[in-house]
Amino acid sequence: MMRVGMGYDAHQLVSGRPLILGGVAIPYHLGLLGHSDADVLTHAIGDALLGAVGAGDLGRHFPDTDPAYRGISSLLLLEQIVAVVQAQGYRVGNVDATVVAQAPKLVPHFPQMVANLAKIMHIEPGAVNLKATTTEGMGYAGRGEGIAAYAVVLVQRA
Repeated sequence: MMRVGMGYDAHQLVSGRPLILGGVAIPYHLGLLGHSDADVLTHAIGDALLGAVGAGDLGRHFPDTDPAYRGISSLLLLEQIVAVVQAQGYRVGNVDATVVAQAPKLVPHFPQMVANLAKIMHIEPGAVNLKATTTEGMGYAGRGEGIAAYAVVLVQRA
């Protein structure tokens, strides 16, 4: 049996915070604002995985009112989400995700992001596909006010 999940996340860009995507610190003068490390890519993937197994969403599992998650690496959250997926009797099949950002250029960082995400999800790097796009200057992402990510995942019975 296979199931599909879809995830989305967006965070505001601010000064004084690191820019973390897919567990990679990307050199940039702005970072994402959030309770955790605000890694929108990893959050979107985590939400997609939770949705695929009918286990709610990221906020339900890791509320921003809980000080235990302040500044936490989203890769650690993803690790816990993968445990939920496995407890439901599934394993991750593949991931396809898109990051929406006007800047910075993300493609040079994709190999390390893929490696990080694949390791946590116990899948081959070839089962993680990442894409980046701009909004041609439109909306909050286009104005450089924030970054968003979309993810679709397939899970299969273990």
